[in-house]
Amino acid sequence: MVTNIINALDRLTDLGGRILALLTLLLTATLFITVLMRYGFRINALQLGDLSLSRQALEESVLYMHCILFMLASAYTLRSDGHVRVDVFYRRFSPRNRAIVDLTGSLFLLLPMAGFILYSSLDYVAFAWKLKEKSQEASGLPWVYLLKTLIPLMGALLIWQALVETLRNLARLLGWLPLPATTGEAH
Repeated sequence: MVTNIINALDRLTDLGGRILALLTLLLTATLFITVLMRYGFRINALQLGDLSLSRQALEESVLYMHCILFMLASAYTLRSDGHVRVDVFYRRFSPRNRAIVDLTGSLFLLLPMAGFILYSSLDYVAFAWKLKEKSQEASGLPWVYLLKTLIPLMGALLIWQALVETLRNLARLLGWLPLPATTGEAH
């Protein structure tokens, strides 16, 4: 039962990670086009039929995509054990002790930090929405308020994944899930 719940939650996080991975292709293509416009053709706008895209708007879209990737993929990175870990002692721990460290870290470090990010960003984001904040550049993108919305969304996604990790490590400690055999093994 617990295994099914954890697997279902993991599948949702994995799906989000795979969708975000596709965004890297668009990010790379947009950056390539922007570099070509600036250094190859020395033009400030790209004309596609009736649509005109300024180089400034394309450069800002690269920033937006990078923010989307960084902030929304944080939960997937946690799920994939791809976050930075100072494991001077951790790698020498038994699987049981690693589960204890992971459980404790999720409960006392990650959940409070993610909760703080979520809570403290709400007024900031609400104010940006109230103003419908946009780029300060004349030819920039008009959606800064949407970009700022990623901050509490990141906090919520980290809380989600911290709860999944807490459940996983608690299940391991209670014997409902097997302990991983090797250090650094992805969940």
